[in-house]
This record gives sequence, C-alpha cells and structure tokens, in this order.
Amino acid sequence: MASYDVIIIGSGPGGYVCAIRCAQLGLKVACVEGRDTLGGTCLNVGCIPSKALLHASHMLHEAEHNFAEMGLKGKSPSVDWKQMLTYKQSTVDTNTKGIEFLFKKNKIDWLKGWGSIPEAGKVKVGDEVHEAKNIIIATGSEAASLPGVEVDEKVVVTSTGALELGKVPKSMVVIGAGVIGLELGSVYARLGSEVTVVEYLDAITPGMDPEVQKTFQRMLTKQGLKFIMGAAVQKTEATKTKAKVHYKLRKDDSEHVLDADVVLVATGRKPYVDGLGLEGLGIEMTKRGQIKVGKDWQTSVPGVYAIGDVIEGPMLAHKAEDEGMAAAEQVAGKHGHVNYGVIPGVIYTHPEVASVGETEATLKEAGRAYKVGKFSFMGNARAKAVFAGDGFVKILADKETDRILGCHIIGPGAGDLIHEVCVAMEFGASAEDLAMTCHAHPTFSEAVREAALACGDGPIHM
Repeated sequence: MASYDVIIIGSGPGGYVCAIRCAQLGLKVACVEGRDTLGGTCLNVGCIPSKALLHASHMLHEAEHNFAEMGLKGKSPSVDWKQMLTYKQSTVDTNTKGIEFLFKKNKIDWLKGWGSIPEAGKVKVGDEVHEAKNIIIATGSEAASLPGVEVDEKVVVTSTGALELGKVPKSMVVIGAGVIGLELGSVYARLGSEVTVVEYLDAITPGMDPEVQKTFQRMLTKQGLKFIMGAAVQKTEATKTKAKVHYKLRKDDSEHVLDADVVLVATGRKPYVDGLGLEGLGIEMTKRGQIKVGKDWQTSVPGVYAIGDVIEGPMLAHKAEDEGMAAAEQVAGKHGHVNYGVIPGVIYTHPEVASVGETEATLKEAGRAYKVGKFSFMGNARAKAVFAGDGFVKILADKETDRILGCHIIGPGAGDLIHEVCVAMEFGASAEDLAMTCHAHPTFSEAVREAALACGDGPIHM
C-alpha cells in the first residue's frame, strides 16, 4: 500500500494543475487517471482538439473568401478530412505527452486506472488501495442529453463524436446554442455542411450580454448557420446514416421535423461522479448532482476536497485550474483563493466572443448605476486590415466611481483581449486607468482602450 500526502482523482486541467502545484509545495503526490493519456476531457476530446479544427476550418474560410482580395491567387484548397483529423490528433498528442513530462519532472505518480474512495483517507485503483492524508476529486463532467434523444456517437453525437466523424456531413442539426454547439457548428459550416441550430430559449449563448447575443447570432447567420429559436426538442430518430429531429415551437406548440446526416447534442454537461463511492462516504451533494464544498473546497467529509466541473460554478477549464491551485494551497496549509467575479468566458468561433464580470442585465437586476463605454472594431485600423472589422468592445463601469464592473468583446482576438480587463478588475482599476495606459499601434487592443475612453469624454477614433 502506497502512502501519499495527497491523491488527486482525475487528470484534467483542474486535476493535473492541482497535482503539479501540490508537488511544488513539497507534498508527495499521486494522480489517478483511467484514460491512456493525461489531460482529461479538455486535452483529449474537448478544448484542444476543437481549437485545432476551428483553426483549420478558419484557414479554409480565409482561403475561400479573403485570399484573392489580398492578391493571393490560385485554386482554393480542397478538404482532406482524414489529414485534418490527423493534424487534430497530433495537436492532442503533443499536449497530453507534455502533461506526462510535467508529471515526471515534478515526481508525481500516475496511478493508472479508475479511482474510488472506499473510505476517507483511502483511494482504490483497480485492486490496489492507496493511503492519502488528503483526497481531491477532479473528475470533471460528461455531456448531458435530453429525454428521447439517444446518443450513439455515430449519427447522434456529443462533442466527443463530433470530433471524429467518418466524413464531413452534408447536413447537421445542432441541439443547443451554447458554446460547444456554436463552435463545432461553425467548424462544419465552414467545411461545407448545412448547419441548423435548434435552441429552446429565445437567445443564443445563455447568460451573455444581450447586445452580444444579437450581434453574434447575426454574424453566424451571415456565415451560413441557420437558427430555430424557442424550440423544444421532443426526440430523435436515427438510422445507420440519417436522423430525424422532432421539435415543438414554444410559441404555438406546432410540431416540426428536421432531417440531418448528423445530430450534435450540445445541451450542456453534467458532473461525472460515477463509481467514486460518494454516497457510501456520506458526501453532501447539491440538488443538481454537484459535490457541495466549503470555501476551502473541502467536502462534508474532512480531508476530501473537490474542484472543477463536479462542484458549483461555470464548467470552464481555467476555473478548474484556479481551484486546483487554490485547493493545493489549502492542503499545504496555506491560503488558497479564487476570485469568482473575474473568470472570463470565451467562445472560439470567428469572430471570437469573450466576457468577464457583470452584464447590463445583471447590473439592472441589482439596481446598480453604471455607464457603458463602447467601441466598434470598424474604428480599429488593424482589424480593418485583416477583414475583422465586425464586432465591438463594451466596458461597463460604476457610474460614480468609474470602477470597471465587466467587459464584453465580440471581434478579433477577443479571447486574448479580455485579459487586460481581467487584470484591471483584479486591481480594482477604473475605466480611466485603462484609458490612460499606452497601447501599441496598430493592435486590436486599442479597441479596448477606446472603449475605456468611451466611459469618459469619448473615444478618439469613432
């Protein structure tokens, strides 16, 4: 029986980051993972492979639509789907092997197999039981489905199946207009699929700034995606090569049917806790099936912690990483902290969409007086030079103190631009602080500065 200071169950972004931080703090660490490779859903069948396909399909879009205007003449490239999947897999392999290297570098033991917790202080992997002073659950999440929708990962697929289809489908129905559905839907639309998105609500990307939602849907429609909003999916019917999607429109209860070669179920994710033995341990759960934790990420059982998608909060890899770092600090007797008010969210379509902090809707609901500084990328020289003038930056600041409360960006490099606002918010900066900071010209980041200027006397280039 091996004995450790801490055993982490799960090697996704939360788990592997937590393991490395624990090792850096001088703890003896093991990480349990049943996959053949480390990195969890994110690196293997989530964030990383989807970004590879998003990049490849965007390059195709550029070749088809913008190359000729830049003087790059020639035949448009054809899609070698098999090679594109090989490129995607090589990206995954490079990253997962990198985590394995980091484990060896930090002397972290990889306990290969699926873990369970027979009792506090013990983790069972296969037939072996290991002792641990502390156990951290980081088992992540799995795709959620709907009643009447049976996933086979061939015709009716989750994001996992969508990343390894045998061929590019002629038609695809995406159930759910959230991040995953829109990212993968845009991939296949660029590759030539006829993509229809069916969404229960009346707006895409639930929880985002309403102005961003409308602008984003308009842009995606222009790119060829079709949207059916306010539609409740009743069931799917699949054969070996085709599927039918039955739905009702909420406004009049009328029933409709869509035919598709592939149906992508993108209706969110749910915590993955199967087989851990939580009920036997007496670990308290929320009504939504999440593990309940305190401010120190400890569960109702002393010495057992949980982080990432299995607990409350947004199911984001970087949120799990922050919690992994913080939980490691707690276990090592230090003070771990996560500022949940400054966790950015990004959609990696083209253009990208990014947000952090409050929206106008949440500020109105809270009755807080605020001001808006907005700047269009059409006023940004760099954006116009690269055919990316659509979109805007919107900064929300307190009306009296000018303190930045939130930011919403739709445009080029939004996922990177959002972070200067995140840093500003961490330091309690005002919009004026950001506006008075020199930004290099010509860069996309100037649009962020201009939006901050718009919170005061006004932008320069609009």
